[in-house]
Amino acid sequence: MSNIPTPHINAKYGEIAETVIMAGDPLRVKFMAEKYLEDIFQFNEVRGMLGYTGTYKGKRVSMMGHGMGIPSIGIYTHELYNFYGVKTIIRVGSAGAYQKDLKLGDLILAMGACTDSNYASQYELPGTFAPIADYELLSKAVKACEEFGYDYKVGNVMSTDIFYRDIPRIDKWIKMGVLGVEMEASALYMNAARSGNRALVINTVSDHLITGEVTTSEQRRTTFTRMMDVALTLI
Repeated sequence: MSNIPTPHINAKYGEIAETVIMAGDPLRVKFMAEKYLEDIFQFNEVRGMLGYTGTYKGKRVSMMGHGMGIPSIGIYTHELYNFYGVKTIIRVGSAGAYQKDLKLGDLILAMGACTDSNYASQYELPGTFAPIADYELLSKAVKACEEFGYDYKVGNVMSTDIFYRDIPRIDKWIKMGVLGVEMEASALYMNAARSGNRALVINTVSDHLITGEVTTSEQRRTTFTRMMDVALTLI
């Protein structure tokens, strides 16, 4: 295909499975691939954004990093959906909790994604687009959480463009019942919708914006395995 390899993914067509599990941190991807997959091979290392394909319980699946923020995940998922024949992308990542009844390690299944990003402006829609998850993936993830006995909540997340905000204004999102904040879901859901494909975001609560509790980068990389367990039931 003339569009590949892309400037960001150096894989040949067919080296990436139709289902890709993604994480922002490429080292988390490496950890996942080595922990869960058999017969793995690395298909990408451009810009340090590691990507692997292998099998899980006999099913072919790929895992790849997407970097931090909406611009980065927007690039990688656009290329996967539109140039590499990917049909399903599941993001496993961290989120900061907005609600008091969430605790560190809980899972958030992002049914919808609010955003302060201008990403949707490219579509020139005559209104406001509501980025949402694929219902089949979401319902299967709920079932998996129940079967594993994992603590989880389903609802809205906030996909923000700003990590270090000059004037924090989270109270209004909290009042609207938004579960937590992350930086990628809305762009992933928009790219899935525009390309006619599927997506789901599964977040682990890594810090709490109300209580001030936090986890370390090492804990986020190697101990947030529950969301990975759930994601692998969806392939």
